[in-house]
Amino acid sequence: MLPDLQLAVRLQELDNRVTELTLEISSLPKHIAEIAKKLEIHERKLEGDRAALSANQKDRKKMEGEIQAQEQKISKLRGQMIEAKTNEQYKAFQNEIEFCEKEIHSAEDRILELMAESDPLDKNVKAAEAALKQEKAQVEAEKQQATARTAEDKKALDQLNHERSQVVARMNPNIYRRYEHIRKARRGLAVAEAIDGRCNACHMAMRPQFSQELKRGDQVMACESCTRLLYYNSPSSVEDLAGQSAPAVQR
Repeated sequence: MLPDLQLAVRLQELDNRVTELTLEISSLPKHIAEIAKKLEIHERKLEGDRAALSANQKDRKKMEGEIQAQEQKISKLRGQMIEAKTNEQYKAFQNEIEFCEKEIHSAEDRILELMAESDPLDKNVKAAEAALKQEKAQVEAEKQQATARTAEDKKALDQLNHERSQVVARMNPNIYRRYEHIRKARRGLAVAEAIDGRCNACHMAMRPQFSQELKRGDQVMACESCTRLLYYNSPSSVEDLAGQSAPAVQR
């Protein structure tokens, strides 16, 4: 395989990895934003549960205050009833006392209802608080992992770009310009392998004569269908650049 074609194959490998890392780096903040949004939704739900429990407790205190007020009123009415001078006055006080007692019974019934409602509300709040605490810890762990992952990706990206610049410096400028032109036109894929007489990118069959010329490897050739640069040798041959291996950057 021609040296320039070997370099083009390696350049394609580097560019593929650069694209992967760039996408991953850009996706991590979005992932963090998504889990933070879910956490915010759960926090708002907990606030709603707490508000419902607080309203329940306020209503109970209000009913308890109402009962106390009615009991005080009854005590005052009974004192006044003793001083009643006519039956009409006595009955009036008695009717008012009965009304106050009904109000007390009504408030007591409402308190029982509120107590029955309070138990599940209290359980919901406690369960939501426990779940939220666990979720916050999980979100924080994911944030730390994402931060570490981003740092690793950026370091790997720097290494890849450094190696890429070295590869480009060794390429024939015309071949490199041709590579870039095809890569932009073909969604990032400028180099393809020829397998079983077909371009492995567009899968179109090659003419027999074209295939034979490609196998000779004495010129840089492009697919007659998709225009991508073609190589016949295995990609592993690229590792033989300058007599030493060129391993991919480890993550």
